[in-house]
Amino acid sequence: MENKIRVLIAKAGLDGHDRGAKVIAAALRDAGMEIIYTGLRQTPEMIVEAAIQEDVDVIGISILSGAHMTILPKILNLMKERGLDDVLLTGGGIIPEEDIEKLKKLGVGELFTPGAPTYEIADYIKQWCKDHPRY
Repeated sequence: MENKIRVLIAKAGLDGHDRGAKVIAAALRDAGMEIIYTGLRQTPEMIVEAAIQEDVDVIGISILSGAHMTILPKILNLMKERGLDDVLLTGGGIIPEEDIEKLKKLGVGELFTPGAPTYEIADYIKQWCKDHPRY
């Protein structure tokens, strides 16, 4: 039996809008992934700790607040400190293209903006996990 891809979906910071995160969580679940949804107002520390506790393959961050250039690098640094080098950090939200490129250079995976087809997100995660087996 093949292990399901485990994805942690989190809303970081003070952003209180979670409809998009819930849509993505449902789409990834429907694509055969196991979803852990942390809910609203998570700190980077809470997100990384939950990822460790849940032994996830992917951390998906939904961010609409404009704090992506602070929050995503902080999560990435905490992941490195805690040895999560084999976990994908991806996400989406309202993120300008120039910031997406900067974040990807730091080591963040693909970032999706509003209107991205959910199958593209699922396909990206499946391909990344296939290309980066953890076990």
